[in-house]
Amino acid sequence: MQIGIDSFAASIADPVTGQTLTPVERMRDLLAEMQLADEVGLDVFGIGEHHRPEFLDSAPVVILAAAAARTKHIRLTSAVTVLSAADPVRVFQEFATLDLVSNGRAEIVAGRGSFVESYPLFGLQLEDYDSLFAEKLGLLLEIRAAPRVTWSGRHRPALTGQAIHPRPLQDPLPVWVGVGGTPASFVRAGTLGLPLMVAIIGGEHRRFRPLIDMYRDAGRRAGHAPEQLRVGIHSIGFAADSDAQAADAFYPGYAHTMTEIGKERGWPPTTRVQFDASRGPHGALMVGGPDTLATKLLRIDEDLGGISRFTFQMGVSTLPHATMRRAIEVLGHQVAPRVRTLHARG
Repeated sequence: MQIGIDSFAASIADPVTGQTLTPVERMRDLLAEMQLADEVGLDVFGIGEHHRPEFLDSAPVVILAAAAARTKHIRLTSAVTVLSAADPVRVFQEFATLDLVSNGRAEIVAGRGSFVESYPLFGLQLEDYDSLFAEKLGLLLEIRAAPRVTWSGRHRPALTGQAIHPRPLQDPLPVWVGVGGTPASFVRAGTLGLPLMVAIIGGEHRRFRPLIDMYRDAGRRAGHAPEQLRVGIHSIGFAADSDAQAADAFYPGYAHTMTEIGKERGWPPTTRVQFDASRGPHGALMVGGPDTLATKLLRIDEDLGGISRFTFQMGVSTLPHATMRRAIEVLGHQVAPRVRTLHARG
C-alpha cells in the first residue's frame, strides 16, 4: 500500500493565534513539506485544485513542478485536476512536461471537483457538469494513447490530426479517476480500466465497499485484469506522536474550515464531539498516533477488499510549519513502516 499526503495549500488564519502567513510564506513551507515527505520515504504527494481565496492551489502543476526540482523519489500528482473546467490538451501537455521534469513521477487524478467556482470562472454551464467530464476524460485518454488525435465533441473545438507534444517519459502517463459517491462514476472508471481515487470525507470508509465492488465488477466485465483496477482512498487526516496530540493540534483548524464550508452548504457548525466520533475506529477522519493510524489503515484495506494507495489530506487549514513537519515525520518513519510490515505478513 502506498501512503502519501494531499494538500490544498490552505492560506487561512490560524484559529488559535489569529496569524495568517503571507502567500509567499505558505508556499515556501508547502514546498519544504513536500521535500520532507520525499526524504522520509512517503510514496506520493498530491496538490488539489481550487479557485477560492482560502486556497493557493489554482495552478497545481506549477507547485508540483517546483517540488519536482527538490525531490527525488516521491510521486507527484494532482488531487484532483478539475478536468471538466480544463482543456484536456493543455492538461496533458502540462503533466507530460511535469513528467519529464520529474524523471517519470507525474500522475493525474482527474475529477469534477467538490466546489463549482471553476464553472462560471471559465465560462461553463453547471448543468453540463457530467457531460463535460465524460467528454474531456475521453479526449484526455485519446491524447495519452497517440500524439496525433482526430476528435470532435460538444464542449471543445475539434481536433483534426494535430500533433500534441511533448510526450511524457511514462508510457502511459498515469491517469486516475477521482470520485465521491456517485455510482455512475465508479462504473465509468471500471469500464475504462482506470485506477480509482475515492474521496471519503464523512461517514465510514466501509460504506463505500458496494461502490468499489461495482467498480471492480464493471472493470472485469470490460475485460480489464484485476491488477489494473487499483483503488486509492483520500481522507482528511493528521498524524502526531499520540492520539491526543494529533486531535488537539488538528481540531481547531479543521472545525473552522468545515464550519465555514458548512455555511455555504447548510451544515451545522462542527463540534468536538462530532470530530472525536469521526476519528473513531470506523470514522472517516484519519487523526491519531502511529499505532492508531496503522491499525485503521489495515482495517480500511480489509473492509474495502484491498487498496493500493492512501493519502492523508492534512491541509484543510493552516497549521504551524513545525507541527506539519512532525506529522510528516510520523507518517514516514512510523506509520508507513508499520503498515508495510503488517501488510506483508498478510
